[in-house]
Amino acid sequence: MTKLGPAGPPGSARARVYDVIFEHDRGWARAFDVSLIVAIVASVIAVMLESVTSLQLEHGSRLRATEWVFTGLFTVEYLLRVWSARPARSYVLSFFGFVDLLAVIPTYLSLLVPGGQALAVIRIFRVVRVFRVLKLTRYVGEESALGDALRASRFKIAVFVVAVTTIVTVVGAVMYIVEGPSRGFTSIPLGVYWAIVTLTTVGYGDIAPTTAFGRGVAAFVMILGYAIIAVPTGIVTAELTMRRRDPTRARACPTCARADPVGEGAFCRWCGASFS
Repeated sequence: MTKLGPAGPPGSARARVYDVIFEHDRGWARAFDVSLIVAIVASVIAVMLESVTSLQLEHGSRLRATEWVFTGLFTVEYLLRVWSARPARSYVLSFFGFVDLLAVIPTYLSLLVPGGQALAVIRIFRVVRVFRVLKLTRYVGEESALGDALRASRFKIAVFVVAVTTIVTVVGAVMYIVEGPSRGFTSIPLGVYWAIVTLTTVGYGDIAPTTAFGRGVAAFVMILGYAIIAVPTGIVTAELTMRRRDPTRARACPTCARADPVGEGAFCRWCGASFS
């Protein structure tokens, strides 16, 4: 994807807006980002408080008005980001561009679907920008290292998920046959649900086997659950350990905060700043 930049020449309105909204080092830009984070947290708190029945009855109208004010501000901010960035497509299709759009949709959705504004808590993801705003490059580097480990493990994890899906499907069918509708297992999907709840050691208790064989299967699945839960953790941990053997991997640039996935050389491959 093309690198993002200002949509206008230096000194133009678009360039100045871009510097304030997208840059993090300058005074006004830093103040804007900190104010944005405060507004995001405040809006999420307002949405959460509105879901409390007692507060909704007493302050519902004020909380809804507050949410619309925040939504209006975030909508203007999103449009300014699209207007000031070049190419705008790179921003719109980026992770933060997608999250920024999701941050404003739920409130408008509530006009069609009552209660849809509760999904506005999604905008809490925008606080991830705090790592770049406050220059916490160490955390950005760790985030990149974890992301690299997850990507490298994706095929092993996919095999693991397929294996678990197969197990719970078979166990669910067995429990449907053994226990039957009279004991709560009215369908195979319900049996699969029980197997997932049991295998993950959640154990809601809404459905429970009563026959000796069914309880034996349940005990086996419970023990199997402890062994299975450790598998994805071990896969990702192995990838992280392998990467940490080379201390130069996944370094975060102290200037642009972007991670170098290769970690070779003394300069950042993105902005050219020195790692020393």
